[in-house]
Amino acid sequence: MPRLSEVISALDDLWPAERAESWDAVGTVVGDPDQEVTRVLFAVDPVQDIVDEAVKLGAGLLVTHHPLYLRGTTTVAASTFKGRVVHTLIKNDIALHVAHTNADTADPGVSDALAGALGLRVVRPLVPDPSDPEGRRGLGRVCELDAPVTVREFAARAAERLPATAQGVRVAGDPDAPVRTAAVSGGSGDSLFDHVRAAGVDAFLTADLRHHPVSEARAHSPLALLDAAHWATEWPWCELAAAQLDEISDRHGWDLRVHVSRTVTDPWTAHAASSRATDTSGAPN
Repeated sequence: MPRLSEVISALDDLWPAERAESWDAVGTVVGDPDQEVTRVLFAVDPVQDIVDEAVKLGAGLLVTHHPLYLRGTTTVAASTFKGRVVHTLIKNDIALHVAHTNADTADPGVSDALAGALGLRVVRPLVPDPSDPEGRRGLGRVCELDAPVTVREFAARAAERLPATAQGVRVAGDPDAPVRTAAVSGGSGDSLFDHVRAAGVDAFLTADLRHHPVSEARAHSPLALLDAAHWATEWPWCELAAAQLDEISDRHGWDLRVHVSRTVTDPWTAHAASSRATDTSGAPN
């Protein structure tokens, strides 16, 4: 069985830390490089529920997309939320490794996994990485559909194929408009509107869209906007990453047991719909 340092080296080849944004906090947070690893768990969030799942599973390594500490801290006391996570990991000999923005722009990366979940054919990055001469890495993906669908049908596909959340999928735009091309970006994407408009796509699916950027984007073009839960747009990457590590394990004869957490860590737990009637403008009657 491999040592942690060997597995981490393989993960660093997939998602080099130097490709992360300068503000990001990626890499190994907890773990003894010499410990042996037999099981690995992939998840989006390094929260206590996920760590408890890793303990029950007997995992020696937890790989998450989101960092545990994105900013500096002065304590890892078990009385704090994140400190308890650290204590649980160390007490149970579980390493924690983070691949965040370096996984966002990877080839394949977070948005490739999102496109795959939606049955889209990736054409190119939405925001190419200037350091990649082949033009395959970058943020977001510009995609084509095999056959045109309406915005309503595209939203229904996203709601069906992405993990279910309380939010579901919100839509801004004409529900009957055709969608032949789409841009996707796992995680928060309203900073990408200029690139999306320049790509000339019919729809943009991402997460964490805010009122004013959406309003301005709709005023500029007939672009349809689909807003899914942040966690749901990034979870497909866990399956992609697990498959990549499985292939590496087979190639090296490591016999790793690689798992993907199905625990929903989206923080929103319910959606309340108004019982009041609305007119076509959305104003309450």
